[in-house]
Amino acid sequence: MGPDVQEMVVIHRVFRRELAAIPALVRATTPGDTARAGVIGAHADFVLGFLHAHHSGEDELLWPLLLQRAAPSAELVRTMQAQHHGVEEATEATRDALRAWTAAPDRPAADRLAGLVERLREALVAHLDLEEREILPLVSRHVSAAEWAALAEHGKNATPRRQLPLVFGALLEDASADERAGLLAAVPAPIRFFLRTAGARQYRRHVTRVRAA
Repeated sequence: MGPDVQEMVVIHRVFRRELAAIPALVRATTPGDTARAGVIGAHADFVLGFLHAHHSGEDELLWPLLLQRAAPSAELVRTMQAQHHGVEEATEATRDALRAWTAAPDRPAADRLAGLVERLREALVAHLDLEEREILPLVSRHVSAAEWAALAEHGKNATPRRQLPLVFGALLEDASADERAGLLAAVPAPIRFFLRTAGARQYRRHVTRVRAA
């Protein structure tokens, strides 16, 4: 049985959704409201950290496999690597602006941060579109289920433990019934129970605070 590449689409959906929402949340924050900026800033930092963990796993585990096994597509893989580099640079610039805005949430800082997030999302979505269209079929042909599972394990290990319920909550939020069943089936039963109960409540509290008008 090959890898379930739909898992990647579910992960990408989180980045598409959250990076689309963050600029409006930043701009809607009242200048000088450091408490609200702290809530939005912590959420944005979580999303950027999740993105870094996801891309570092591909850099370390996926691209080397495809360069070795899918040689005719080597140029495509190198394009993906170059896009990762560009996204990482945009992410670092966004992190710098995020720290500045969280510390002093005035209008110029908000506009700068929101603009950087919008540019980051634009670059990232172009990358995600190409990955879903061209890379995932290569994964289906050249990567084993065990190797694919190692990517998920890398992401789990690269994420602070306290944030894991937020990651799963974000993944499950817009997942179909089949996608949800596949994601939950991949974790042990005790963790699955936690994610459906206390973990789900933690995620709902988090998004309620972030998305509050």
